[in-house]
Amino acid sequence: MTQFFSEFGLFTVVLAFAVTWGAGMVKGIVGFAMPMIMISVLGGFLPPDVALAALLIPTLVSNGIQALRQGPAAAWQSMKRFRVYMLCGLVTMILSAQLVAVVPIKVLLLLIGVPVALFAVTQLMGRHLTLPKGKDLRIEAAIGAFAGFIGGFSGVWGPPTVAYLTALDTEKREQMRVQGVIYGLGAVALTSAHFGSGVLNTLTLPFSIVLVVPAVLGMWLGGRIQDRIDQALFRHLTLIVLLVAGLNLIRRALF
Repeated sequence: MTQFFSEFGLFTVVLAFAVTWGAGMVKGIVGFAMPMIMISVLGGFLPPDVALAALLIPTLVSNGIQALRQGPAAAWQSMKRFRVYMLCGLVTMILSAQLVAVVPIKVLLLLIGVPVALFAVTQLMGRHLTLPKGKDLRIEAAIGAFAGFIGGFSGVWGPPTVAYLTALDTEKREQMRVQGVIYGLGAVALTSAHFGSGVLNTLTLPFSIVLVVPAVLGMWLGGRIQDRIDQALFRHLTLIVLLVAGLNLIRRALF
């Protein structure tokens, strides 16, 4: 960590702490968007590989906390309920990761960002697109496969997952838990991959570990806020963050 201070300076470290705390608070309220916020803002004043490394350990830990907030038994029940989604997503993620060089990343980001943004806008305008309470396994498999497919290319699988859970009108505590489980499994794979890639190294690993502190503190505050809001407000806040996520993907694709 001393090496990081000497290379980037105290102000950069303090700013990174503030960004991570804010991203953790958003995650504590709606269950997602922490990596998106961190990579978007940290990338403005840190090298891209350092910004990526910075978010890896906080993302891994925060998803574990989110998944287990109501205990291991509840997390296991959520895994069983959405096992088709997770399995299809895992398979297509592994397959599509081998094809990264074939499809331009900008095309994929538009394919994710445009429908996600449109979904959020129409929902916020009062045109509620909902799926039946009794789940259709074919729809679940198709959306899970799509999320995994684009995740393997781009590392972005959160927005399709949130859109699906929102369309199911999933109860807020279960939606938070399911997101923690799904993103947690992805975070394990991503962190493992970047130990091998060299993104996590003697310079960046201590920095990423230290950022767990503001991430957890932000999540704690966000969780307190989330406990006090009702299902309708939770859905509204989720859609706002989802809209921002979709617009951010479009921005990345175009600029």
